[in-house]
Amino acid sequence: MKDLPITEARHELTSLPDKLSGSHEAITVTRRGKPVLAILPWEEYEALAETLEIMTDEHLMASLRQGIREAKQGKLIPWEQVKRKLDL
Repeated sequence: MKDLPITEARHELTSLPDKLSGSHEAITVTRRGKPVLAILPWEEYEALAETLEIMTDEHLMASLRQGIREAKQGKLIPWEQVKRKLDL
């Protein structure tokens, strides 16, 4: 993550989308040397927001934990069987 003083960020704001395009990087905007903002590609923001939404949903987290346990126990369903069930 690159640090960028807020005064420089103000001048570079319109070029930041191109600089961050196609990357998973974020820019830390600082004021007096301390982080105050993070600028990141929209796709990264959406991924973070979705992850937070899942992590705060008790039902989804319980399902995820169960799926991880079952995978570790070898309780997997072959892809071809799943496709047939879904009629793909």
